[in-house]
Amino acid sequence: MNLPLFIARKIYSDQGDKRKVSRPAIRIATVGVAIGLAVMIVTVSVVLGFKHSIRDKVVGFGSHIQIHNVMTYSGGTQHPICVDDSLTKAINGIEGVANAQRFTMTQGILKTDDDFLGVMFKGIGPEYNTSFLKTHLIEGEIPQFSDSTSHYQLLISQMIADKLRLKAGDKVYAYFIDEGDVRTRRYTICGIYQTNMTRFDENLCITDLYTANKLNGWQKKQATGVEVNVKDFEHLADIEERFIIRINRTSDSEGNIMTTETIYELYPQVFSWLELLDINVWIILVLMVCVAGFTMISGLLIIILERTQMIGTLKALGARNKTIRKTFLWFSVFIISQGLLWGNIVGIGIVLIQQYTGIIHLDPRTYYVSEAPMELNLTLIALINVTTLLICVFVLIAPSYLISHIHPAKSMRYE
Repeated sequence: MNLPLFIARKIYSDQGDKRKVSRPAIRIATVGVAIGLAVMIVTVSVVLGFKHSIRDKVVGFGSHIQIHNVMTYSGGTQHPICVDDSLTKAINGIEGVANAQRFTMTQGILKTDDDFLGVMFKGIGPEYNTSFLKTHLIEGEIPQFSDSTSHYQLLISQMIADKLRLKAGDKVYAYFIDEGDVRTRRYTICGIYQTNMTRFDENLCITDLYTANKLNGWQKKQATGVEVNVKDFEHLADIEERFIIRINRTSDSEGNIMTTETIYELYPQVFSWLELLDINVWIILVLMVCVAGFTMISGLLIIILERTQMIGTLKALGARNKTIRKTFLWFSVFIISQGLLWGNIVGIGIVLIQQYTGIIHLDPRTYYVSEAPMELNLTLIALINVTTLLICVFVLIAPSYLISHIHPAKSMRYE
């Protein structure tokens, strides 16, 4: 039989203990651990949800890997690559690739009777995965995207629609200037999307690949580049290495030198900003563990001092200091475990309530999301629980040595 565990269980389950200090101390220690864990769970869930929400929006506009002409990368001017069957086959043959989709960029001006706005037109083909656009569509419908004919349909953002006072179904003129030549196209606003990502929403319109290529004076098989989505984002670095070996610095069928970039390289400022959030998480985790640890130390010292007579009796019966220390450490484990239980209930409860109700709102102009995003990661939560338990028990080892200073005769005579 494990004597320390047996005694600790008896002490912890003794509901008839009328001591005026130890029971409140136990409750305070339990509440301290519970609050600390709940704050850690909510913090980690918010940061994970926020990072993944922003990442998914950036990926939705730019994919995981882009292939384009090296001249576009170095000069900033649009230069095409030839996306023929051989290049498509080479891309899809790389392990880890989910899908590849062409796109063509061109600049233009949208003009209404009252206002005008310079925008970027992104032409996409029928193979383009529009699930991201459908998720953020708030009015109208997704246009028909073609690489062989033009439907002159346009998908614009809510921000652009507000500036030009447009709605789904309206007609708008687009002007394109190229070497002094001005071309005009009349588009129908087919749908309006909203992602709250200002850098995209303020100037990006989606149209068909055929129109964008014609405006650039390019052939059917040409495009600004190819967007590649991978099956597992966690393996992006490995898949990038395969693209560097097979695609990067190679020539297409027309002799254009191609280069590849990941989403991290395309938008380094966004991901650098997201990485800074990890520092805040670590600070909060450390502070909350310290709060839980110090609360437990205070509670343990109070409990030891109030159990002086019991300690003296155990020593008189032959119990060693090591045995008594283990008894109080086990007693602390029971307190910490109850605090962890309530902390999980409160923390996970708050996360689930936010996920299903969205009760906490944010300013999308500042945070890029309208509701506080929260994501439950059970593995990470379990790791936080185990780490908190181990650290709290570890910091209680030193205070438990106070037991060695308690003399049996003096403690019993004092009582």
